[in-house]
Amino acid sequence: MERRIIMEDFVQSSQKQTRRPLVLAFLVISMFMAAIEGTIVATAMPDIVADLGGFSVYSWVFSSFLLMQAVTTLIYGKLSDLFGRKPVFLIGVIIFLVGSILCGLATTMTMLVIFRIVQGIGAGAVQPIATTIVGDMYTMEERSKIQGYLASVWGISSVIGPLAGGLIVNFSDWAWIFWINVPLGTVAMIGVFLFFHENVSREKKSIDYLGSGLFFISISSLIVVLVKGGVNWSWGSPQVVILLTIFVLSVLFFLLQEKRAATPMMPLTIWKNKLITTANLATLTSGMIIIGLSSFIPTYVQAVMGYSSIIAGFTLCTLSIGWPVSSTIAGHLVLKIGFRKTALIGGFALLIGGLLFYFLTPSNGPLYVGFSSFVVGVGMGFSSTPFIVSIQASVDWKMRGVATSLNMFMRIIGSALGAAVLGAILNLKMNEALSENGKKLDLEFTVSNTDILLDKKMRNNLSPEAFDLLQQSLTEALHAVYTGLVILSFVTFLLILFFPAKANQAVVRKQPQDS
Repeated sequence: MERRIIMEDFVQSSQKQTRRPLVLAFLVISMFMAAIEGTIVATAMPDIVADLGGFSVYSWVFSSFLLMQAVTTLIYGKLSDLFGRKPVFLIGVIIFLVGSILCGLATTMTMLVIFRIVQGIGAGAVQPIATTIVGDMYTMEERSKIQGYLASVWGISSVIGPLAGGLIVNFSDWAWIFWINVPLGTVAMIGVFLFFHENVSREKKSIDYLGSGLFFISISSLIVVLVKGGVNWSWGSPQVVILLTIFVLSVLFFLLQEKRAATPMMPLTIWKNKLITTANLATLTSGMIIIGLSSFIPTYVQAVMGYSSIIAGFTLCTLSIGWPVSSTIAGHLVLKIGFRKTALIGGFALLIGGLLFYFLTPSNGPLYVGFSSFVVGVGMGFSSTPFIVSIQASVDWKMRGVATSLNMFMRIIGSALGAAVLGAILNLKMNEALSENGKKLDLEFTVSNTDILLDKKMRNNLSPEAFDLLQQSLTEALHAVYTGLVILSFVTFLLILFFPAKANQAVVRKQPQDS
């Protein structure tokens, strides 16, 4: 009891010092930066590939970033529980900005992938720690509304992102899609440094270095297999077998380490909570859906439909409109109809959006693509808000950082897995379609020749037969990707059916800020 009173006094004193509205504003700027990064890169990728080449490693630009973000997110979350949110957040933003500067200086696709790894290491701290800080500053009732507001601001930045990406690649150098992060990140760091104050206990800290290392090895091995397997390496190749063996062994050792560690990086007991487990699994599959759309919609609209990068940006930004609008509504609905019913609305919308993309054809036009993206965004908003609010309501302060980061990790790893799996499907189906269609016309192309469709000058030099071959093959390959999205949306809906109606209210009352 005495320990709890001390904890309450220390939280209350830190809240008196913290300027909540100002801190929230600067956290919003950091999330704005993260949203801008994701949407601008997706829209500009066709132009980057046209400049640097390397369509065969297209998915690596996303996978490398997401891989490092996924690996570091949980580590940052645990560090924030040990050393406080502020220092971890600031370090993450600094690394992210260094990576952004380097990405803009890349002269080959390989360099870009390497610098995206640096950027991903920093990105692992931005959104999860910002969300955790919000969880610290506000009560559960306030959190429901604030999460909606955060999503709204994120959505606004995401709308600006695709349009800005289209404008940048049309009227300037694509390097600015990365360099635009520098002023935003700098302002966010200064604001959080000056106005966010927290008191962290000075007890001896124990960091699970071994668990973090095993976690890094296991996830890295899996992603490399998913990206390379079936395309550059056969599934029975020594490389795949060795990496899968490393993955299995490192996962087993990681689980053993987490059971025995004094302060495990990812406490396994957290998975005993049905609400957290269900929310995290649904977040994993929905993350695969989002990366599938954001990665390949611009390519479909530009290369298959023949529209400009600005139009492609429009079709993608509608997703970012549907997400925050529905997230804001969900923040209010959660308090009225509960977590489960609100999340079910989102799951149903995701299923409808997936079906719309399954029936997508080049003749549908960009308005159809934009509407379908909007529906998927609605699904994400209605599902993600109940997930994060209920998770934060189910744990106390000392677990909130790792619990929040775990949910973010599941979305990130879902995105990484989605980019790898869907990218592998794209390459595999593209090669099959080129081989089959090419025999009929006595033409021979490989997946790397897809670069031509994304370069206007080279595209105009193609013969009508060659152009039709490439375009038809890409259409067939992307349809296979959208078939995968339908399956993922159905699985997400089924998972949400098992989502508990309420969080553990007994745990909620233990939260210091609610006392």
